[in-house]
Amino acid sequence: MRLLGIETSCDETAAAIVERDGAGHGTILSNIVRSQLEEHAPYGGVVPELAARAHVSHLDHIIARASAEAGVPLHELDGIAATAGPGLIGGVLVGLTTAKALAAALHKPLVAVNHLEGHALTARLTDGLQFPYLLLLVSGGHSQFVLVRGVGQYERWGTTIDDALGEAFDKVAKLLGLPNPGGPEVEKQALLGDAKRFRFPRPLLKEDRLDFSFSGLKTAVRLAAEEIAPLTPQDVADICASFQLAVTDIVTTRSAAALARFERELPDAAPTLVVAGGVAANQAIGGGLRQIAERAGANLVVPPIPLCTDNGAMVAWAGAERLALGETDALSISAKARWPLDSADMGRRNAA
Repeated sequence: MRLLGIETSCDETAAAIVERDGAGHGTILSNIVRSQLEEHAPYGGVVPELAARAHVSHLDHIIARASAEAGVPLHELDGIAATAGPGLIGGVLVGLTTAKALAAALHKPLVAVNHLEGHALTARLTDGLQFPYLLLLVSGGHSQFVLVRGVGQYERWGTTIDDALGEAFDKVAKLLGLPNPGGPEVEKQALLGDAKRFRFPRPLLKEDRLDFSFSGLKTAVRLAAEEIAPLTPQDVADICASFQLAVTDIVTTRSAAALARFERELPDAAPTLVVAGGVAANQAIGGGLRQIAERAGANLVVPPIPLCTDNGAMVAWAGAERLALGETDALSISAKARWPLDSADMGRRNAA
């Protein structure tokens, strides 16, 4: 089956066509992503109304490009998938409404995809991964551990109690006067700094739970910067390096604990940690996770970075996984600003 996937939950306008064969193997036929970085750069972050307007302006052209690049006319598709949440509600509405219109006009089934499920299932598209496995989702809006037992079967083991990790990177970058998006800029500066100059806190690290907290760490960075202001370029680099080291310690320590729990609760399953979300591109964090996985004898899977960030292919694939189980959604389904991955309605929905 071949599905169109539409992703408009934040500031990427994306569409892709993915093919899933009878054995469950996936092939990306096209994957078009238009970033809105330039539109939002003057504001230091994503402006929801501007994001929604950009989706309206560009989505139809992106879909046409995805169809042309895949060599699959829209009427030959087997279904239409679109992110229905969570995300910026204006943007989600644009993509979901477009998908509904296409599904109705083309008489194709609609699959409303949870954005987080798209991330959770990407490793099955790229690596043919079998269930179960442990997911570490680290992005601008989410930081959580999820046990992935199957399509629609998710158990959240830990989450952030305040800021997401990507959000913390962006806020630190803004505090230090670095350009947006902040994550790559902080990482770049950290390469030039002394990670031992500042001893920033590692919140919750002495607690047994698998939750994250980055708000206090962000506050510690602000206080350190204010204490030595005005900042020199070396000060900025040292703060970035020290912040990144603290984050890496937090993520790796939590991941080691999560893998240990996986092995205790699923002793017959091969321990596997999948990393998804934009923060997966951070080399320091990635290196730390590789070491943790090696020590635990676990398999570490990181999909290609373009598939870790927001894209249409992950939405199309999640839709294909759902459709293969005979699951579709009515055209009356609503967009959701919040939609936890472990909520009750993530299980089996409407039968096709």
